[in-house]
Amino acid sequence: MTSKHLIEYAQASADVRAVYDDIKRVRQVEDVNNFWKCLAAHPPTLRRTWESLKEVMQPGALDPLTKELIYVAVSVTNNCPYCIASHLAAARRAGMTDAMFGELQAVVGMANETNRLATGYRVPLDAALQD
Repeated sequence: MTSKHLIEYAQASADVRAVYDDIKRVRQVEDVNNFWKCLAAHPPTLRRTWESLKEVMQPGALDPLTKELIYVAVSVTNNCPYCIASHLAAARRAGMTDAMFGELQAVVGMANETNRLATGYRVPLDAALQD
């Protein structure tokens, strides 16, 4: 299924173009990807999402590669093929190796399995793990 409302730069309003220009500048790309073009159908959502993403993904206590790896892990768990592809590309640009990706997938798979087991068995929280 494809979206019927991709807003290309040439058809975009001045507000949308401003966000697109910022995305291209920050990400050092020639065009924005389809995620942003879809969100541009509602410019306030486009701007809010871009500003939030910039803030969250900027270097901080966690480096950019770690943030991208976390983003990939959550995207895999949430079964979002678009976000998986987008953030795998970003993780690779930030230095992710094939070995790192393999370990990431192992951790994601194990966490999902043990999360389901703990939830299914309704395992009570140990006293030592409580605040």
